[in-house]
Amino acid sequence: MLKSVAVIVVPNFSIFEFGTACEVFGIDRSGRGAGVPAFDFRVCTPEPGNVPMKSGLSMNVSHGLEATEDADLVIMAPFGRDQEMPEPVLAALRAADARGAWVMSICSGAFALARAGLLDGRRCTTHWHFSRDLAEAYPDVQVDENVLYVQDGNIISSAGTAAGIDACLHLVRLELGANVAASIARDMVVPPQRDGGQAQFIDRPMPTCGSAPMEELLRWMVQSLDREHTVNELAARVHMSPRTFARKFRSETGATPAAWLNSQRVIRAQELLESTDLNIDEIAREAGFGHPVLLRHHFAKVLDTSPQSYRRAFRGQLAEVG
Repeated sequence: MLKSVAVIVVPNFSIFEFGTACEVFGIDRSGRGAGVPAFDFRVCTPEPGNVPMKSGLSMNVSHGLEATEDADLVIMAPFGRDQEMPEPVLAALRAADARGAWVMSICSGAFALARAGLLDGRRCTTHWHFSRDLAEAYPDVQVDENVLYVQDGNIISSAGTAAGIDACLHLVRLELGANVAASIARDMVVPPQRDGGQAQFIDRPMPTCGSAPMEELLRWMVQSLDREHTVNELAARVHMSPRTFARKFRSETGATPAAWLNSQRVIRAQELLESTDLNIDEIAREAGFGHPVLLRHHFAKVLDTSPQSYRRAFRGQLAEVG
C-alpha cells in the first residue's frame, strides 16, 4: 500500500509542478473521512540546504537522497532539461525501480528517468513542448505526446503542469481506490479524472515546406477545406505525377494528403469551437467534415475528446454544442 512519498528536487526546479505532488500527498487529510491516509511525505535533494527554484525563489530542503531508500513512491520534480543531473539522483531513481517502488516524473522530470535508463523500451510522456527533444535524445524511449500521463509497469510519467495532478490521482486510485482519489480531488476542487489528453492543447502550426509550390498548395488546401481533394487533382496543381506527389507530400508533411486534410479540419473545428457559437452541424460543415458524425469521429481520433467537452474546457461550463 502507498504510504510514503519522496520528491526529489534539484536546482532550477519548477514550483507549480512540484506543488502538484505536495497538494496530493503532502497535506494530511486523514481527519476528513473517506479513508484518506496521512502520507509520509518527504522532499529531498542531493545536497540538503537552500535549493533555488526556476522562479527565482529558493526552498530549504533538509533531507538528502537517503529519504528515497524506503519510499513507496519516488517522484522526480521538473528541472531545466538541459542541465546536468547529479549521478546520485540517477542512482536513487535506479535503486527505487530495482526494489519495485513506484517511480514518477512530472513534466521535464522524464528526462532524469530517461538518463537513468528507466524508460528504455518503455512508453512515457512529458510536456508536448519537450516530447520531440526527449524522443530524439533517447531513441529507445517510446514518447507519446498526446496523453496526460502514462503508466508502464511501476513507472508513471506525466505531461506538463496540472497533468502531475492527474498522474498522482491515478496512482492513488490504483493503490487506495476510487473513493480515496475522489475525496482528495474534491478537496483540491479538481476532477478525479479529466477527459482527453494533452493533444487538445498542442499547437500544431502549418509545416514549413522545402518547396514554394508545395507550401502554396498546402495554404490553398487549408483555404478550401470544404472541398474533396483527390491525389490526382492535387498532383496536377503542382505539375507532378500522382506517385511522385504522394511521396513528396508525405516527406514534407509526414502524412498522406487525406490524413493531413483531416488534421487541418480538426484544427479548424477547434478554432470554431473556441471562437464562435456555431452548433455542431454548422461547425462540421464549416470545417469541411460535412456531417457531425465525421467531425466527432475525427475529433476523438486526433484529440481523444469530444467537440462538446473541448468547447466546455476552452470556453467554460456554460458553452454547449448544439
